[in-house]
Amino acid sequence: MSSVEAAGSSSVAAPGGAPGRSSAVAPGGSSTAAPGRSSEAGPGRCSSTTSAPDPSPSNLPVSRSPRVADPVAVLLTAAEQLGTATRVCELAVQHAGTREQFGQPIGAFQAVKHLCAQMLVRAETARAAVYAAAVTADPVDVAAARLLADEAAERGARDCLQVHGGMGFTWECEVQLHLKRAWVRARRAGGGAESEELLAVDLLA
Repeated sequence: MSSVEAAGSSSVAAPGGAPGRSSAVAPGGSSTAAPGRSSEAGPGRCSSTTSAPDPSPSNLPVSRSPRVADPVAVLLTAAEQLGTATRVCELAVQHAGTREQFGQPIGAFQAVKHLCAQMLVRAETARAAVYAAAVTADPVDVAAARLLADEAAERGARDCLQVHGGMGFTWECEVQLHLKRAWVRARRAGGGAESEELLAVDLLA
């Protein structure tokens, strides 16, 4: 036998494969994978044909399910928002008692009284919710407190700005700073849609 024939007989060509590579078939009819690669899904990986169970209550895909924020961080943000709501209420009442128009303090006008009263009601409602959530440490109570505190801070800062009028937009007045901070905190994790979804799931359970 020639050297060329000997070299050709030593290599077994796989059907449809490259010469010199073995295509041994494992029991069960599946071909073995290349060295260093595994054909099975490793830990934490899902097969392309098998979908992982969906733990999200809204039956959304796992990759799109909302991230649950730390309840402690959510509660602390609610406490900060409560502080803003309380402060802007104090600023509005103070300004309404000192600022005069038409020979009398603007706090004597019915519209200004209503704004200040609504600010106080929202702040005290949020205060009760935040204190209760701090005692129970229940994620549902925390979510409710966060929603109430966000509303009290944002709407309270806007109403306080309205009581101050044009001077509330200037750098000499701190009202515009409280409004901006309330906007930023309201968009932290655990607020808005996340808290609303958590409350909805609890109500439907």
